[in-house]
Amino acid sequence: MRTFKLVLAYDGSNYSGWQIQPGRITLQETLERALRKITGEEIRVAASGRTDAGVHALGQVVSFRSDTHLAPEVIQQALNAELPCDVAVLTACEATADFHATASALRKRYRYVLDDGPIRDVFNLRYVWHYRHRLDAEAMHRAAQALVGTHDFSSFETHGSPRESSIRTIFEISVERGQGAASGRLTVEVEADGFLYNMVRTIVGTLVEVGRGTRAEQWPAQVLAARDRKAAGQTAPPQGLFLVRVDY
Repeated sequence: MRTFKLVLAYDGSNYSGWQIQPGRITLQETLERALRKITGEEIRVAASGRTDAGVHALGQVVSFRSDTHLAPEVIQQALNAELPCDVAVLTACEATADFHATASALRKRYRYVLDDGPIRDVFNLRYVWHYRHRLDAEAMHRAAQALVGTHDFSSFETHGSPRESSIRTIFEISVERGQGAASGRLTVEVEADGFLYNMVRTIVGTLVEVGRGTRAEQWPAQVLAARDRKAAGQTAPPQGLFLVRVDY
């Protein structure tokens, strides 16, 4: 039995998230169906994280075990021929027997994209949150630094996927505006050892309140200390979120 590691990119717009759900089109089921056709085996894949409906990935990592004699590059080529056009296998390699895309992950990086320009870009609505108020990116960045470090992030967790602990470590968080002061594009990047359900989207929704001036820069720190989801801002919509990379 061999262990394989894939890195995928996908547009999550047409999927009900990563995890298999009865009666719904999911990324896991789509990939497993393609692998079954290529290898003739019933293969169950594991991903670094289960992205939600509408969430995208630039570097989702997947592992699976198989008796196939096919080389990794052949599997990659065959998958890219079989998968729909909104999913691509960027790399494929054979991994050590103990590698597991979920359990072996050490750090993950997510990016959230907002557009606060006066006119929405109709060709990018599947990939950004168009926000109708001008945001102060510098204030959002300063406020976000209170979240760096090891904390209980209960306030930023939406109930849905039970976890043993709500303690996570954020290594870096940044909020930046695109080139030029007039740019309507903002990116929020968060790197951590793991994430709770909807954690990044809730962080973004909270920082937006600071950016629009309805909350002080000290507010995210108060939200963190409250350990209560009701204390935080809204959950940002899914289409602006991208899984950038996973480190092992």
